[in-house]
Amino acid sequence: MAKIGKSDSVIRVEEFLRKELASSEVKELQKTARTAKDAANSLNVCLGAIVKTLVFYCEHKGIRSPIIALMSGDRTCDLDKLKDHLNLCGKISQMDAFEVKKITGFTIGGVSPIGLKNALPIAIDESLFRFDEVWCAAGHPFFVFHIPPGKLVQITKGIVSPNLAIGKEN
Repeated sequence: MAKIGKSDSVIRVEEFLRKELASSEVKELQKTARTAKDAANSLNVCLGAIVKTLVFYCEHKGIRSPIIALMSGDRTCDLDKLKDHLNLCGKISQMDAFEVKKITGFTIGGVSPIGLKNALPIAIDESLFRFDEVWCAAGHPFFVFHIPPGKLVQITKGIVSPNLAIGKEN
C-alpha cells in the first residue's frame, strides 16, 4: 500500500508528542486502525493494549458538556461509573461523528487522546496498566503511537479510574 501522507491532525499529534515527551514517534500502518480490533491486528498486539478514545457528552439542565473516556480495547465503558467518576450530573450519551470532529478536531476512527482541539475532562480505565505500553490513534485511522500508560495519564492530565469498565467485550 502506498504511503498516505500525514494530515494536519497527525502533525498536530506529533507536535504534541514532541512538546510533551521530546519524541514524535508516530507510526503509519499498512492497514486501517479504525477500530480497536483493526489496530490490534495491524500491530499484532493484544486487543487490550489498544486505547479506545471514546467521546461522550453529559447533558444536565439543557447544557451538553463533552467528556472523554480512554478505555482498553477489550473493555466497554460503564456510563454510570464514568458519570460517578467525573462527579457529573445528568445523562451521558455518545456523540455522533459530526460532534466528535467539531469538539476534538479528529474524525472517528482516528480520535487521539492528545492534541485535542479543546481541553476536555478525561477519565482513564485502569485496566490499561496491564500493559507496559499501549497504542493510541494519532489523528487518522492509519496512524498510531505507543506510550506507557503512566505517561498517557501524565500528558492527558486524565484521571485514572479502577472501575470504568463493564468487562471484556465479546
